[in-house]
Amino acid sequence: MPNSTTNFPDDLLRAYSGQVRVRVGGLLLRDGAMLLAAHRGLLPKGAPFWSPPGGGWQFGESIRGALVREFAEETGLTAQVGRFLHLHEFSTSKLQALELFFEVQVPDAHSPKLGHDPEHAPDQQLLTELAWFTPRQLLQLPPAQVHPILRMVLSPDDVFVPQTRFVD
Repeated sequence: MPNSTTNFPDDLLRAYSGQVRVRVGGLLLRDGAMLLAAHRGLLPKGAPFWSPPGGGWQFGESIRGALVREFAEETGLTAQVGRFLHLHEFSTSKLQALELFFEVQVPDAHSPKLGHDPEHAPDQQLLTELAWFTPRQLLQLPPAQVHPILRMVLSPDDVFVPQTRFVD
């Protein structure tokens, strides 16, 4: 990761600031673990923010089509989109999104490879890592580093309990 200046996170997220976005995310489980992507620029001191792979819904796409595209961009995997699971409202002083999460499946033989965000230059990528996490491993991370829909997951089955979370 390149050295950052004090404005680096704001510069990194400028494309998303001050607008409402609709995001899609895919929950992929394999052998009791979930595939998550680390994002930089969201938390202080360079801490990673772990979230299911996904991204923005673009004009002209179906929601499921957006998830297939985003999942491929971030993981190199071709997702088969399953059932809708979670609706989450994300809001900070600068960022706001409505996030839709779906179950996804991929052939077992295929392994994920860290992709990229085509909206960002190679040295300005938000994605830094892909990793498999069991619920127990997620519980050991600081809560701020884990997407809110995954913070209280105690077993892989909990991922499939639909949730709707709005900011109060």
